[in-house]
Amino acid sequence: MKKLILALTAASGLSLAAPLMAQHQGHAMAGGEVDEAHIKDTAHFLKMHGEQLSAAINHPTRAQDKARDAYRHPAETLAFFHVGPEMKVGEYAPGGEWYSRLLGHYLGGEGQLVGLFFNPLLVSSDPARQQGVRDAAAKFPQDVASFTGLPVERFAAMTMDAVPAEQKGTFDRILVIRMMHNLMRWNMADSEIKAMRELLKDDGLLGIVQHRAKPDAPWSYANGTKGYLREQDVIDFMRVNGFELVAKSEVNANPKDSADHKEGVWEMPPVLATKREDLKGLGESDRMTLLFKKAK
Repeated sequence: MKKLILALTAASGLSLAAPLMAQHQGHAMAGGEVDEAHIKDTAHFLKMHGEQLSAAINHPTRAQDKARDAYRHPAETLAFFHVGPEMKVGEYAPGGEWYSRLLGHYLGGEGQLVGLFFNPLLVSSDPARQQGVRDAAAKFPQDVASFTGLPVERFAAMTMDAVPAEQKGTFDRILVIRMMHNLMRWNMADSEIKAMRELLKDDGLLGIVQHRAKPDAPWSYANGTKGYLREQDVIDFMRVNGFELVAKSEVNANPKDSADHKEGVWEMPPVLATKREDLKGLGESDRMTLLFKKAK
């Protein structure tokens, strides 16, 4: 196990070994056992793409974003999801575009970054809010182009209610980063995940990073309203909606997070909504990192 983890570092020049070894569990399959095959595949992936991934993550234009790298582990996360620079990748609900700015550099040369925005008809019945979602999608390519300095034509975006037929079955990867809790609490998870499934190629993969509740957390706490979900609930939900778990990783785990905050995940850094002094310096929330493939 240690040899394989060290191989990731040697292949890429990225500081992957320390966080993976610190978590001990590494990459695991549904039953909890270490997925050695996926680690080997990741080592090969980094031999192929580690230099490009490192260049994107360390690009000078990410100077302000890099403060969060220590907590969000973008190198390890994208390597675990096997996001290659030549791929067509959908980023679901880009929001503040933290990952978009990184992926723009990484995919802007050979691949394509596509922002996948909420179905505005499910977000709200208010026409103004619906238009706000459409406006955000329309400006997304220019946002990423402006940050990366690359041509706007290299980026695209769409809302999930207006997916062109020719886009279905064309995506190599779709990333859902810290967003499943919103889909659950807004009662739109089923339709959005099914729409994403249609976008993926037959061998495409969907990666999820999500704030993680304790396994025994009550449903009232783990239903998305507090930002946390139980890991097994997410796995079961994805299975019902046509996905199989490929592997899971502890790379975004944070055992310092008790995941039982009265006001939810927003009490943790970086938001610190309740300004609790005892939560400062703990890092960001404990997070599951799950990789899925389309079920046959």
